[in-house]
Amino acid sequence: MNEKLKITIIQSELHWENAEANRAMFSGKIQNIEGETDLIVLPEMFTTGFSMNAEKLAEPNDGETLRWMIQEAQKNNCAITGSVIISEENNYYNRLFFVFPDGNFKKYDKKHTFTLAKENETYKAGTERLIVDYKGWKICPLICYDLRFPVWARNTEEYDVLIYVANWPKVRTLAWDTLLRARAIENMTYCIGVNRMGFDGNDHEYIGHSAVYDVLGKQVSKSNLETEFNETIVLEKEHVESNRKHLQFLNDRDSFTLT
Repeated sequence: MNEKLKITIIQSELHWENAEANRAMFSGKIQNIEGETDLIVLPEMFTTGFSMNAEKLAEPNDGETLRWMIQEAQKNNCAITGSVIISEENNYYNRLFFVFPDGNFKKYDKKHTFTLAKENETYKAGTERLIVDYKGWKICPLICYDLRFPVWARNTEEYDVLIYVANWPKVRTLAWDTLLRARAIENMTYCIGVNRMGFDGNDHEYIGHSAVYDVLGKQVSKSNLETEFNETIVLEKEHVESNRKHLQFLNDRDSFTLT
């Protein structure tokens, strides 16, 4: 078990609906990461931007982007996560892959499709949450609009890290900042949010604000919030365990089941 986990967040502009250009761009950004890392976090739909043009852009589950993620994970001896437009059994999904350093992977389909952008009319919603066991850490990766629904993120599995990959627009940045901190505090977990920069093909603007918060809601990432950057943050297991043991807030959580 690793007592420390190095997480690298990459905040970047995206080439609109151009998977090949985005993969090449992120290969360069990954190559520029200084030092070793355990996990690289990319934005939501990092190969296309937040597009409803699934018929044109969707890849099969074992498509070029997943193969690229496996290659990068193996080459850099680290895990990589981010979401991609996937076609499977006559449905489209906003699917997150968590790829391990050995090339194995797990997947999570976005539960809460964004009705304001009619994502629900294009993509089928997922039904199962994913908890990843990685280097002795339990990680719960979710996608963008999921951030607004605390019940879905409720920490009933004692996970240590909550991740949101996103295309979250500038106009609602205050909600992004506020909810990331809230999810960290209420779940007594590290909470990581990775958002994109720039304008998309629908002229929506994104200003990033990617960040990492600790279990008390303190921001522990330091990079400029509104520029392209990559930053590696060291998460400490002792910080999670000691605060949970001392405060015991999770012990007093309400019990419920989802139907």
